[in-house]
Amino acid sequence: MKGILYTGGELTDLVSFARLPSYLQAFLREQNGVVAYFGGLHIRGCVSEPAWHSLHAAWQGDAAFWRTYDEVQETDIPFAQDCVGNQFLLRGDAVLFLDTETGELADLEVDFKHFLFGVEKFPLDALGMEPLRGFQQRGGALQPGELLSLYPPLCIAATDQKPRVKPQSVAERLAWLADFYRQIKDLPSGQRIHLKPSQD
Repeated sequence: MKGILYTGGELTDLVSFARLPSYLQAFLREQNGVVAYFGGLHIRGCVSEPAWHSLHAAWQGDAAFWRTYDEVQETDIPFAQDCVGNQFLLRGDAVLFLDTETGELADLEVDFKHFLFGVEKFPLDALGMEPLRGFQQRGGALQPGELLSLYPPLCIAATDQKPRVKPQSVAERLAWLADFYRQIKDLPSGQRIHLKPSQD
Protein backbone atom coordinates (compact mmCIF):
# COMPACT_ATOMS: atom_id res chain seq x y z
CA MET A 1 0.00 0.00 0.00
CA LYS A 2 1.16 3.50 -0.80
CA GLY A 3 0.87 6.79 1.07
CA ILE A 4 0.84 5.27 4.55
CA LEU A 5 0.07 7.87 7.23
CA TYR A 6 -0.49 5.59 10.21
CA THR A 7 -0.18 1.98 11.33
CA GLY A 8 -1.72 0.53 14.46
CA GLY A 9 0.52 -0.58 17.30
CA GLU A 10 0.29 -3.94 19.03
CA LEU A 11 -2.92 -5.98 19.19
CA THR A 12 -4.56 -4.92 22.44
CA ASP A 13 -8.19 -5.93 21.76
CA LEU A 14 -7.83 -9.69 21.69
CA VAL A 15 -11.57 -10.31 22.22
CA SER A 16 -12.48 -8.67 18.89
CA PHE A 17 -9.43 -10.23 17.24
CA ALA A 18 -10.60 -13.74 18.22
CA ARG A 19 -13.97 -13.16 16.49
CA LEU A 20 -12.42 -12.26 13.11
CA PRO A 21 -12.01 -14.58 10.12
CA SER A 22 -8.51 -16.04 9.78
CA TYR A 23 -7.57 -13.95 6.72
CA LEU A 24 -8.34 -10.70 8.54
CA GLN A 25 -6.44 -11.93 11.59
CA ALA A 26 -3.44 -12.66 9.36
CA PHE A 27 -3.58 -9.13 7.89
CA LEU A 28 -3.84 -7.49 11.33
CA ARG A 29 -0.95 -9.55 12.70
CA GLU A 30 1.23 -8.02 9.95
CA GLN A 31 0.04 -4.50 10.68
CA ASN A 32 -2.73 -3.76 13.14
CA GLY A 33 -4.70 -1.59 10.76
CA VAL A 34 -3.44 1.21 8.55
CA VAL A 35 -4.31 4.62 7.09
CA ALA A 36 -3.05 4.46 3.51
CA TYR A 37 -3.33 6.35 0.21
CA PHE A 38 -2.89 9.61 2.15
CA GLY A 39 -6.22 9.05 3.93
CA GLY A 40 -8.03 7.35 1.04
CA LEU A 41 -8.35 4.08 2.98
CA HIS A 42 -8.46 3.38 6.70
CA ILE A 43 -8.40 -0.28 7.78
CA ARG A 44 -9.26 -0.47 11.47
CA GLY A 45 -7.17 -2.33 14.05
CA CYS A 46 -7.84 -4.35 17.20
CA VAL A 47 -6.94 -1.62 19.68
CA SER A 48 -8.59 0.18 22.58
CA GLU A 49 -6.98 3.51 21.73
CA PRO A 50 -7.16 5.65 19.72
CA ALA A 51 -10.94 5.23 19.50
CA TRP A 52 -11.05 6.33 15.83
CA HIS A 53 -8.85 3.33 14.92
CA SER A 54 -10.73 0.79 17.05
CA LEU A 55 -12.55 -1.98 15.19
CA HIS A 56 -14.46 -2.78 18.38
CA ALA A 57 -15.86 0.77 18.64
CA ALA A 58 -17.15 0.68 15.05
CA TRP A 59 -18.45 -2.89 15.36
CA GLN A 60 -19.86 -3.13 18.89
CA GLY A 61 -19.60 0.35 20.45
CA ASP A 62 -22.40 2.83 21.15
CA ALA A 63 -22.10 4.26 17.63
CA ALA A 64 -21.72 0.88 15.87
CA PHE A 65 -23.05 0.98 12.31
CA TRP A 66 -25.66 -1.76 12.83
CA ARG A 67 -27.26 0.37 15.55
CA THR A 68 -27.94 3.15 13.03
CA TYR A 69 -28.15 1.71 9.51
CA ASP A 70 -31.15 -0.51 8.73
CA GLU A 71 -29.34 -2.70 6.18
CA VAL A 72 -26.32 -3.46 8.38
CA GLN A 73 -26.36 -6.62 10.49
CA GLU A 74 -24.74 -6.93 13.91
CA THR A 75 -22.43 -9.63 12.53
CA ASP A 76 -21.17 -7.43 9.65
CA ILE A 77 -17.56 -6.44 10.35
CA PRO A 78 -16.86 -2.73 9.53
CA PHE A 79 -13.20 -3.33 8.79
CA ALA A 80 -12.46 -0.18 6.75
CA GLN A 81 -13.66 3.20 5.50
CA ASP A 82 -12.90 5.57 2.64
CA CYS A 83 -11.86 9.22 2.84
CA VAL A 84 -15.41 10.56 3.39
CA GLY A 85 -16.61 7.91 5.85
CA ASN A 86 -18.32 5.35 3.62
CA GLN A 87 -17.77 1.89 5.08
CA PHE A 88 -16.44 -1.43 3.83
CA LEU A 89 -18.03 -4.36 5.66
CA LEU A 90 -17.36 -8.09 5.72
CA ARG A 91 -20.45 -10.30 5.62
CA GLY A 92 -19.21 -13.86 5.52
CA ASP A 93 -16.43 -13.65 2.93
CA ALA A 94 -18.11 -10.91 0.88
CA VAL A 95 -17.02 -7.26 1.00
CA LEU A 96 -19.99 -4.87 1.09
CA PHE A 97 -19.97 -1.08 0.57
CA LEU A 98 -22.15 1.06 2.85
CA ASP A 99 -23.03 4.53 1.59
CA THR A 100 -23.22 6.33 4.93
CA GLU A 101 -25.31 9.21 3.55
CA THR A 102 -28.14 7.05 2.19
CA GLY A 103 -27.67 3.75 4.04
CA GLU A 104 -27.58 1.84 0.75
CA LEU A 105 -25.57 -1.38 0.86
CA ALA A 106 -23.87 -2.83 -2.23
CA ASP A 107 -22.10 -6.16 -2.64
CA LEU A 108 -18.73 -5.44 -4.26
CA GLU A 109 -18.56 -9.08 -5.39
CA VAL A 110 -15.03 -9.55 -4.09
CA ASP A 111 -13.52 -11.18 -1.03
CA PHE A 112 -11.05 -9.42 1.27
CA LYS A 113 -7.97 -10.48 -0.70
CA HIS A 114 -9.41 -9.30 -4.03
CA PHE A 115 -10.66 -6.09 -2.42
CA LEU A 116 -7.05 -5.33 -1.46
CA PHE A 117 -5.86 -6.26 -4.98
CA GLY A 118 -8.40 -3.89 -6.52
CA VAL A 119 -7.46 -1.06 -4.18
CA GLU A 120 -3.77 -1.59 -4.92
CA LYS A 121 -4.33 -1.56 -8.67
CA PHE A 122 -7.03 1.13 -9.02
CA PRO A 123 -7.06 3.16 -5.78
CA LEU A 124 -8.78 6.23 -7.24
CA ASP A 125 -11.77 4.25 -8.53
CA ALA A 126 -11.92 1.55 -5.85
CA LEU A 127 -11.87 4.11 -3.05
CA GLY A 128 -13.77 7.00 -4.66
CA MET A 129 -10.83 9.30 -3.97
CA GLU A 130 -11.86 12.26 -6.17
CA PRO A 131 -12.77 14.50 -3.18
CA LEU A 132 -9.42 13.72 -1.55
CA ARG A 133 -7.53 14.33 -4.79
CA GLY A 134 -9.19 17.75 -5.18
CA PHE A 135 -8.51 18.59 -1.53
CA GLN A 136 -4.82 17.69 -1.99
CA GLN A 137 -4.55 19.72 -5.19
CA ARG A 138 -5.65 22.77 -3.19
CA GLY A 139 -2.87 22.11 -0.69
CA GLY A 140 -4.88 20.14 1.87
CA ALA A 141 -3.68 17.04 3.72
CA LEU A 142 -5.65 14.62 5.87
CA GLN A 143 -4.17 13.64 9.23
CA PRO A 144 -4.67 10.25 10.90
CA GLY A 145 -8.03 10.38 12.70
CA GLU A 146 -9.58 12.70 10.11
CA LEU A 147 -12.07 12.24 7.28
CA LEU A 148 -13.29 14.69 4.67
CA SER A 149 -16.58 16.45 5.30
CA LEU A 150 -18.56 17.16 2.11
CA TYR A 151 -21.29 19.79 2.18
CA PRO A 152 -23.85 19.66 0.70
CA PRO A 153 -23.96 15.83 0.81
CA LEU A 154 -23.26 13.99 -2.45
CA CYS A 155 -26.68 12.28 -2.52
CA ILE A 156 -28.41 15.65 -2.89
CA ALA A 157 -28.82 16.86 -6.45
CA ALA A 158 -27.79 20.45 -5.75
CA THR A 159 -28.27 22.66 -8.78
CA ASP A 160 -24.75 23.86 -9.48
CA GLN A 161 -23.20 23.87 -6.04
CA LYS A 162 -19.94 21.97 -5.71
CA PRO A 163 -19.51 20.44 -2.25
CA ARG A 164 -17.34 22.30 0.23
CA VAL A 165 -14.61 19.96 1.42
CA LYS A 166 -12.87 20.23 4.77
CA PRO A 167 -11.18 17.87 7.23
CA GLN A 168 -13.17 16.73 10.25
CA SER A 169 -12.47 14.28 13.05
CA VAL A 170 -13.60 10.71 12.35
CA ALA A 171 -16.06 10.78 15.28
CA GLU A 172 -17.66 14.06 14.21
CA ARG A 173 -17.93 13.06 10.56
CA LEU A 174 -19.49 9.66 11.28
CA ALA A 175 -21.91 11.18 13.81
CA TRP A 176 -22.98 13.81 11.24
CA LEU A 177 -23.51 11.13 8.58
CA ALA A 178 -25.55 8.97 10.95
CA ASP A 179 -27.74 11.93 11.89
CA PHE A 180 -28.23 12.90 8.24
CA TYR A 181 -29.16 9.31 7.34
CA ARG A 182 -31.75 9.18 10.14
CA GLN A 183 -33.38 12.35 8.83
CA ILE A 184 -33.60 11.30 5.17
CA LYS A 185 -34.02 7.51 5.28
CA ASP A 186 -37.82 7.54 5.02
CA LEU A 187 -38.08 10.29 2.40
CA PRO A 188 -39.09 9.32 -1.14
CA SER A 189 -36.50 9.66 -3.90
CA GLY A 190 -36.65 13.11 -5.48
CA GLN A 191 -38.08 14.70 -2.33
CA ARG A 192 -37.13 18.38 -2.04
CA ILE A 193 -35.36 19.20 1.22
CA HIS A 194 -34.04 22.38 2.75
CA LEU A 195 -30.54 22.28 4.20
CA LYS A 196 -29.61 24.64 6.99
CA PRO A 197 -26.14 26.12 6.46
CA SER A 198 -23.48 24.00 8.14
CA GLN A 199 -21.62 25.45 11.11
CA ASP A 200 -17.95 26.07 10.37
